[in-house]
Amino acid sequence: MILTLAEAQARLPDLIHGLSPGEEVEITENNQTVAKLVIEVSKPRLRSAPGLGKGMITIVSDDDEHLKDFAEYMP
Repeated sequence: MILTLAEAQARLPDLIHGLSPGEEVEITENNQTVAKLVIEVSKPRLRSAPGLGKGMITIVSDDDEHLKDFAEYMP
């Protein structure tokens, strides 16, 4: 489908919601193509496998020794 810029501006919401996957609208100004409107089909997002971050975090035993460095910032 080919439309002028003025036609596309007037019908933009209808154009966007009416496009089928693979369909495109060519927008022209002064008989030259200035843009193409193409519907993008979103790909389903794959879920990450559990355990990918294993070994990336080390938990140190709880102690108050390291808090001494932050004493001036604590109430």
